Amino acid sequence: MAKIYPFQPYRYAHSAGDIGLLVTQPYDKISPAMRSRYLSQSPHNLVRIILGERKESDSDSDNVYTRAAGHLEDWIAKGILAREDSPSLYVYFQEFTVPDTGERMTRKGFIGLGAVEDYSANVVHRHEQTLSGPKKDRMEVLKHTHAHFGQIFMLYPDADRAVDRILDEAAQAKPDVVLTDEYEAVHRLWRISDPARVAQIQKLMGAKKLLIADGHHRYETALNFRNANPALDDAGKVMMTFVNMYSEGLKILATHRVLRNLEDFDFEGFLTTARRRFEISEIDSADEFRTALEQVEPSLVKVGVVSSSSAVCFLLSAKREPGEIDVRILHGTLLGEMLGISEEAVRDERHISYVRGIDPAIAAVREGGAQITFLLQPPPIQQVADLAFSGGVMPQKSTDFYPKLLSGLTIYKLER
Repeated sequence: MAKIYPFQPYRYAHSAGDIGLLVTQPYDKISPAMRSRYLSQSPHNLVRIILGERKESDSDSDNVYTRAAGHLEDWIAKGILAREDSPSLYVYFQEFTVPDTGERMTRKGFIGLGAVEDYSANVVHRHEQTLSGPKKDRMEVLKHTHAHFGQIFMLYPDADRAVDRILDEAAQAKPDVVLTDEYEAVHRLWRISDPARVAQIQKLMGAKKLLIADGHHRYETALNFRNANPALDDAGKVMMTFVNMYSEGLKILATHRVLRNLEDFDFEGFLTTARRRFEISEIDSADEFRTALEQVEPSLVKVGVVSSSSAVCFLLSAKREPGEIDVRILHGTLLGEMLGISEEAVRDERHISYVRGIDPAIAAVREGGAQITFLLQPPPIQQVADLAFSGGVMPQKSTDFYPKLLSGLTIYKLER
């Protein structure tokens, strides 16, 4: 049973300035250049807390994590961050343009607290593996600040769209927040504080299964923190944005694999081996290649291949067996069996990098010095859900839900 709670978050006060200069993309999407830009935008930009700058002089008593905690307490003391006066849920709409296609869409969800559940309880389900490094870093931020600054992105099944209708009704009012981010996505926030409406959403959500779309590392960090702090009641909840998996605005982008520094790489030998398992088509035109890759045929597994040693593009296809998922075939068969890249090497990202967008992925080979690029179709959401609800997991970076949820719109501080 999914337990959903209204809460009284800290939010940026109007006196803090333009909210668009204060909030950020999720910590794991912030590049060094983005951090520098965020730092220059405002002395109160959230990046100072969630991904601050490290210094050579850092010590046990003065480091990136102690400074994060200091900023949070200072901003609360000065009224930069103010706590809401009553428990609420927050309608969160994101209007965006889909990369590659140019389609304009709106994703609808709401922010609230969700109970931190063990996976064994079969309430919260994961779909990706996690790495220890990011969880260690997020744990230090959480231990020092006792606060969550970004939301776990949770999906729930609601084919009747009963919750969406409540959100649409609330969104008829003037939004509390409107901002456009660096990717031209428009973010809008409305507050739902009416206890009856909150209770209605809680009742509708009660029987739902929850699927982590984004934020696996932060969810497992919250789980570990709860277990380590049994006396801290607030640690049993974490901030989440809930989105209907049947929402028309739910978009998964493909994440392509770019490989470099492979020893003794023989592309012709790779193709010879691949022909034993796949039908291979050669395509001269980039536009034809893109069209062929984007054409969805559920009965077929399709993987695009571009190599620095060939001027043409290749489309690998094979009959899909029940339960087969493209990214698992890519990692297990193409990367593992045919190229000899171990799971450990993938986890450590020794040869592999991840690129969104077909054109940048091809350019990495044609212009960027990569040896080979594998291009994937985005997995259907039902395929992801079926796998997760049955207890399966996918390799890391198998899904890219677009756009990301902004950090800093609401802040959940653990105070009890």
